[in-house]
Amino acid sequence: MMASDMASNNFPWLTLAIFVPIVFGLLVLALGRDENPGLARKLSLAGAVLGFLVTIPLYTGFDNTTPAMQFVEMAPWISTFNVNYHLGVDGISLWFVLLTAFITIIVVVAGWEVITKRVAQYMAAFLILSGLMVGVFAALDGLLFYVFFEATLIPMYIIVGVWGGPNRVYAAFKFFLYTLMGSLLTLIAFIYLWHASGGSFDILTWHQTKLGYTPQVLIFVALLAAFAVKVPMWPVHTWLPDAHVEAPTGGSVVLAAIMLKLGAYGFLRFSLPIAPDASHSLAGLMITLSLIAVIYIGLVAIVQEDMKKLVAYSSVAHMGFVTLGFFIFNTAGIEGAIVQMVSHGFVSGAMFLCIGVLYDRMHSRRIADYGGVVNVMPRFVTFFVLFSMANSGLPATSGFVGEFMVIMGAVEHNFWIGLLAATALILGASYSLWMVKRVAFGDIANDHVRELTDINTREFLLLGVMAIAVLYMGIYPKPFTDVMHVSVEALLQHVSVSKL
Repeated sequence: MMASDMASNNFPWLTLAIFVPIVFGLLVLALGRDENPGLARKLSLAGAVLGFLVTIPLYTGFDNTTPAMQFVEMAPWISTFNVNYHLGVDGISLWFVLLTAFITIIVVVAGWEVITKRVAQYMAAFLILSGLMVGVFAALDGLLFYVFFEATLIPMYIIVGVWGGPNRVYAAFKFFLYTLMGSLLTLIAFIYLWHASGGSFDILTWHQTKLGYTPQVLIFVALLAAFAVKVPMWPVHTWLPDAHVEAPTGGSVVLAAIMLKLGAYGFLRFSLPIAPDASHSLAGLMITLSLIAVIYIGLVAIVQEDMKKLVAYSSVAHMGFVTLGFFIFNTAGIEGAIVQMVSHGFVSGAMFLCIGVLYDRMHSRRIADYGGVVNVMPRFVTFFVLFSMANSGLPATSGFVGEFMVIMGAVEHNFWIGLLAATALILGASYSLWMVKRVAFGDIANDHVRELTDINTREFLLLGVMAIAVLYMGIYPKPFTDVMHVSVEALLQHVSVSKL
């Protein structure tokens, strides 16, 4: 993972992946008018599709055999402090760039008919957010990472605050304040690392910087403040259900599928390699917090009456698996955690799309308002059941692969930790299937349900694409794990070597 070993590629694919959606977002803002929303929609779809197309060469040209950074781009930015526009991807970050671009298309299509007011601003916010999130995953300069990381708050704040539900302003402020407060300590840690590394913001240089145990612990705690809120880990998770409930469907999809991954990715890129000794000594704390999220939040999900809140709490539980996988320090654990992150992007995104389909028709997310939906929406319920099964970790769906790998890694680390983690499969089945039973099956509950219409072609295509992704990843996860394997092995080797 030394900078000198980095693979290079002359064409700036990463710059395109970041700035194509941002430029299209600005174009949509400039040209989109409320009296002609069709233009904004078409421009947004073009930007989202082109943004995804420019990420494909990153996968097709990726070399699985090296842990070195690839598609590296470097240009001076703030020379006074040795800050550079420095981009690159490895096997850990590649999938998140692709996932971000893919989910952006889904979100634009999902809002095609549903969003009727301020269409241009809505679509532009998602396009700009997409480019900023790609920037987080591609940044190899600490300050550049921080700029992208913080900038993602602005479009999401606007999305929740403008197009959200009745309590949208409260939810948007809570989301913004929680995530911003945590990040301020991270900036202090980055400034310290700049000083300790001899005046460099280069993340790969930070990985090689030898730090004493006390600085490592302080840096780990400072980074934890930002990343734990973003994941979110228990007990700093309370902003997430509020944000999900109030956010429009597209906002919930992006929040669950991508934004939660920014914090988890931060652990892999910063906390583990920069403070390996502190990571090992504080692993017990991280495992405990992760298991509380997996078990306690799973129990909280069971008693929810709002479908969005239930899936939001299930996201906290699933992300508990991710942080658990990171801190058991073996290949199965970390690879399983990364697979779980990608899978959660598909599954939770699809669950929120399904809830959005029902909400668009009935304007209610309360489980009690439904019942017998399968009698009037059989095609929809087919997808709903599939995604709920994936959410509970059914074999042959993507939801099983990551959780199984993390449980196997946890058993290898400590049998009792693995046993506690495995309870999540029971809890996941409990809350997911009980929700399906009450919403979809039985007799038609009321006249509102009787008047429901099944999904249209646009909705069928959206859910169909997500279903293909969930099943493909569940049946054949090898392409996903092949990309990350060498990078994960290099990270583990790096973390196993004391920096003291």
